[in-house]
Amino acid sequence: MKHFIFLLFALLGIGTVVAQNKAVVNGIPWYDDKGNIVNAHGACIVEENGRYYLFGEWKSDKSNAFPGFSCYSSDDLVNWKFENVVLKVQPDGILGPNRVGERVKVMKCPKTSEYIMLMHADDMGYKDPYIGLATCKTIAGDYKLQGPLLYNGKPIKRWDMGTFQDSDGEGYLLIHHGPIYRLSDDYRSVEAEVAHIKGMGESPAMFKKNGMYYMLTSNLTSWEKNDNYYFSAPSIEGPWTKQGLFCPKGTLTYNSQSTFVFPLKCGNDTVPMFMGDRWSFPHQASAATYVWLPLQVDGEKISIPEYWQAWDVKKVKPVDVLNGSNKIYGAWKSNEKGKALEVEFKGTNVAVVGETNPHGGYAKMSVLNAEKEIVYSSLVDFYSKYPEKAIRIITPKMKKADYTLRVEVTGISPVWTDKTKTIYGSDNTFVTIDEIRYF
Repeated sequence: MKHFIFLLFALLGIGTVVAQNKAVVNGIPWYDDKGNIVNAHGACIVEENGRYYLFGEWKSDKSNAFPGFSCYSSDDLVNWKFENVVLKVQPDGILGPNRVGERVKVMKCPKTSEYIMLMHADDMGYKDPYIGLATCKTIAGDYKLQGPLLYNGKPIKRWDMGTFQDSDGEGYLLIHHGPIYRLSDDYRSVEAEVAHIKGMGESPAMFKKNGMYYMLTSNLTSWEKNDNYYFSAPSIEGPWTKQGLFCPKGTLTYNSQSTFVFPLKCGNDTVPMFMGDRWSFPHQASAATYVWLPLQVDGEKISIPEYWQAWDVKKVKPVDVLNGSNKIYGAWKSNEKGKALEVEFKGTNVAVVGETNPHGGYAKMSVLNAEKEIVYSSLVDFYSKYPEKAIRIITPKMKKADYTLRVEVTGISPVWTDKTKTIYGSDNTFVTIDEIRYF
């Protein structure tokens, strides 16, 4: 499996044109200004001076060990510029070698104008949890790890976490299974536990709309997706009421897990934007993707009634990103390791539409130029517990020329176990394609 490690980055050194995308496209790789796959998982967004900063886990394909936290910036939430690995592996301590670093969240402290980063730090067996604290004077600079976040002088020994910044400037730490902590006015320590939501799971994400507070959370199924649910309350202190699911039952939150809710400004209104991770263990760097969708709010109830593969963030409406493309190939399916489909086209890029299901595995998708040199390559995950037919990848836009798309069955399936040694993942390695289209 070592030969797949190179897939951490898209190989785009030959004749690539950086193209402006116009829509958020869910469940497919996104590319930054250098043509590399956007690698920012368990993420959050901070808006500053009309620019959006995306912070996330800088995942690797080798292991779940902490490789750093990344930062990207954008002026439209669609086209991303790589800024920095803002917190790197430390020489030792809670984020030293062979440690876990997850759920990175950043807030700007109103009192100090300092950027405060909180995260879950742990050992590889998830038996030594901390909430870590890092700080920086600039939003995309090099953050300094200050150590564990303290409450009454002691580290908070908990794991899955999130943050929330209220309209009055108060900052909050959200913890799995219910605790909500108010941060001190400099955001560098915990001041008090203000609420405890009974019945909560993990991956907490909070937002506020029309004076009502909402808390999203997921069930505990390791890297597997599940039907996330939510609570509502008239104040952060409560009382908190369990409301149920916010996506249709059985869709497993459209094959994703909540990580953050971003207040998207649309004219005179603010639309809460659900941000979810579509994990792909063990190949998180090359094959994990994102699901961002607008939440509908109706009193105490919230919902995402339908899945939008692609949508315009300015109009908050779905769009057809395949409009203007041409079909060049139909259905193809195989689980034979090494078997490959090659399709020639003359254009700028291709889209592959296919089905993920409980029997899927990884495909290696490559684009070759006329000289048969690889100009793009990445892994695409065809596994999901909840079957879904959708666009699996749109390759980066390049100069119009003659190319070949190569789809190869890797024979690798996403399979993993949790702390209890329960086995999750696919039962096969199928790659199922419905059609291939070119632009």
